Amino acid sequence: MSTNKEQAITFIDEKGEMLTGMSDFLWDHPEIGYHETKAAKLFCDTLQQEGFTVERPLAGIPTAFSGTFGSGAPIIGFLGEFDALPGLSQVSECPEKKAVEVGGAGRGCGHNLLGVGSLAAAIAVKHYLEQSGLPGTVKFFGCPAEEGGAGKGFMARDGVFDELDIAFSWHPGEVNSVACESTMANYQACYHFYGVSSHAAMSPELGRSALDALELMNTGVQYLREHMPMDNRVHYAITNTGGTLPGVVQPYAEGLYLMRAPQLGQAKDLYERVNRIANGAAMMTDTRVEIEFVKACSNTVMNTNLLQVLQRNLEQISVPEFSKEDFALAKAMRATQKGSASYFDELVLDVTDPEEQEKLSQNSNSDIHNVVMPFPMERQGFASSDVGDVSWVCPVAQLNIATMPAGTAMHSWQEVAVGKSGIAHKGMLYAGKVLAGAAIDVLRDPAVVERAKQEKLKRTKSQVYCAPIPKEVKPKISEGI
Repeated sequence: MSTNKEQAITFIDEKGEMLTGMSDFLWDHPEIGYHETKAAKLFCDTLQQEGFTVERPLAGIPTAFSGTFGSGAPIIGFLGEFDALPGLSQVSECPEKKAVEVGGAGRGCGHNLLGVGSLAAAIAVKHYLEQSGLPGTVKFFGCPAEEGGAGKGFMARDGVFDELDIAFSWHPGEVNSVACESTMANYQACYHFYGVSSHAAMSPELGRSALDALELMNTGVQYLREHMPMDNRVHYAITNTGGTLPGVVQPYAEGLYLMRAPQLGQAKDLYERVNRIANGAAMMTDTRVEIEFVKACSNTVMNTNLLQVLQRNLEQISVPEFSKEDFALAKAMRATQKGSASYFDELVLDVTDPEEQEKLSQNSNSDIHNVVMPFPMERQGFASSDVGDVSWVCPVAQLNIATMPAGTAMHSWQEVAVGKSGIAHKGMLYAGKVLAGAAIDVLRDPAVVERAKQEKLKRTKSQVYCAPIPKEVKPKISEGI
């Protein structure tokens, strides 16, 4: 590792207290998508203090912003998220479910860590550019509402990422590994049914039940499941039943639906099939349905060239050293999730060499997976992320970094509970170092950019990004992704 690169990596340690303080502030002040006003202000103020030029808002979204430093090519972006999940409030480092605020939001996906870890990388790369004198531009993007709001999808649609050559991101998890899972494309829509109220006993013939229509739609979708591809998914939530009195024919009801598929075109087909079921339910009940498009995400385009750069830095940069207190907390939290599946075990099974499998299992602590995983096999994942839309605009690569005990479920109170722990802080700073190291390697060898772009063209068959969100649709808060 060159002196300038090593100095940039260690610069993150010099900023460690500030960065962990930021992350803890975000944990203490969880804000759901598009309401992240405290988070956006904190990031923008910090970017300005660190010498970045801040632009805000982006794509007409008040909590979307960027910070830029440097000039010339390559232009490297870091993607930061900072939204929380509703209903996941939890006391810090408490091994039992206990809310700070009943019904309040919580950091159930670790985005307090995600945003600050990416910022750490941007700060380190800025330091490298200043010390090395090399050409290049680093940009940090504050991306709101990943959880069900598709903030990056709206930003990508409006051209926010168009000037980027490449982009990096990461996600808190239970392993240290490059992310070789492609995310699912999805469509989300709200179905509003309108009927006619009436006395359910005296004049039922005059009523038209919107609730009946919604129930029939749900039934129709259950039958659809038998006749859609096995890797497609449909989820729903009844968000309004129209009232609380059974003696009144319900004049209004609504449901929120999320349709997923491995490819964007498949997700669109599934969305259109669900729309036809909704229209059929309205016809059967003599009601009316309005279909409100909420958001959509593209599937992620993988990029092996960039992932290999990340893998080299994962292996070069020392993994965090966890304390006795870290392991004690991990053990206590693990006891609350007995029988939970481990992503680590899945990755170990992908390793073809039995000796390497045994070595990984022996070297990794059972409570915190503190090893670097070998380069994994590419696979299709079942989660969705608006990072997918950025990957259609420019080559993108991501990391998973251990910031929580082994086997911790995402979107769980256990994940919230460890979000301010030493495990989380150390993993977050490690993520920033690996991301920064990869970006510095690209600055030193710009040919990587061209190889990554050629791979993207090959994987997309040279298709130009076509945003799945119509131009007239504006961002809207929703409950989950």
